[in-house]
Amino acid sequence: MEGAYQAALPAKKITVRVPATSANCGPGFDCMGLALTYYNITTYEVTDEPGFKLQVRGEGADTLKPHGRNLAFASFLRLWNKYTGGERIGLKAEMVNNIPLSRGLGSSSSAIVAGLYAANKILGSPYDKETLLAMATEIEGHPDNVAPALYGGFVVGYKDAEGEVHSLKLKIAAPLKFIAAVPERKLSTALARQALPKTVPHADAVFNSSHAALLTAALLSGRGELLGEALKDKLHQPYRAHLIPGLQKVFDAAQKAGAYQAIISGAGSTVLAYAPAAADGAAIGEAMCAAFRAEGEACRYHVLSLDEEGAKAIEP
Repeated sequence: MEGAYQAALPAKKITVRVPATSANCGPGFDCMGLALTYYNITTYEVTDEPGFKLQVRGEGADTLKPHGRNLAFASFLRLWNKYTGGERIGLKAEMVNNIPLSRGLGSSSSAIVAGLYAANKILGSPYDKETLLAMATEIEGHPDNVAPALYGGFVVGYKDAEGEVHSLKLKIAAPLKFIAAVPERKLSTALARQALPKTVPHADAVFNSSHAALLTAALLSGRGELLGEALKDKLHQPYRAHLIPGLQKVFDAAQKAGAYQAIISGAGSTVLAYAPAAADGAAIGEAMCAAFRAEGEACRYHVLSLDEEGAKAIEP
């Protein structure tokens, strides 16, 4: 039996495309992120049959299950219940997943944003994007992945003195090429977080604040030649390096092949190279993967650019 909200829906089915993301951007720990031209596509359908139904193609096809703890369902219901007061529905999701799981490219954020965005659209868009960002951050814990997944582009996310979440999308002055070297090894965010110290030297904090500012200035001014220095970090990458065998060699290989610099994408294990738009992305990707393979780690790479749209509804 349909409830009042379900019966009044203009459409009960929607397909949402959400980009992969790369958080931290070197020195911007937990506050900077960017969206990449690599996507998960999810079709949601509200049904009058209770329970969850799930069909997955691609990443997670063998592991993702149809239950309320699945982020794609949990985030949809988070918004649905907030707006309707908890009207019971059935929910069906069909996923085409390209973003690898537990590799630092925002697979969990993609699911969170997809669910919130789809529920909001199906309900007639009662909430603005700032509200969606706040809800996504509550689920994810920090805005550096969910903000670019929602807005696209290069985004700075922050909390004000009252704990409210905000974001600022910045326009990069010159196009860049991003090469993601994705090793076979998964790396959970929880494990990567455990590697971080509770305190850091004041000098390292100063180093990162100056480099985060330099990174922003370099991107806004189109000064790509500054990225080799601007992308360096002392807050998280040195402490996580042992979790990604051969990391420095992968960094070095990227630069030698023509990239400005490479970083750990999010919590890892993906390494993301920032390169000039005219660079040979395939050569950079091959060099990075060769360095991984020299450590006994299978690897694949993707040559990507900046996604400027973020989450959007598309035709299935």
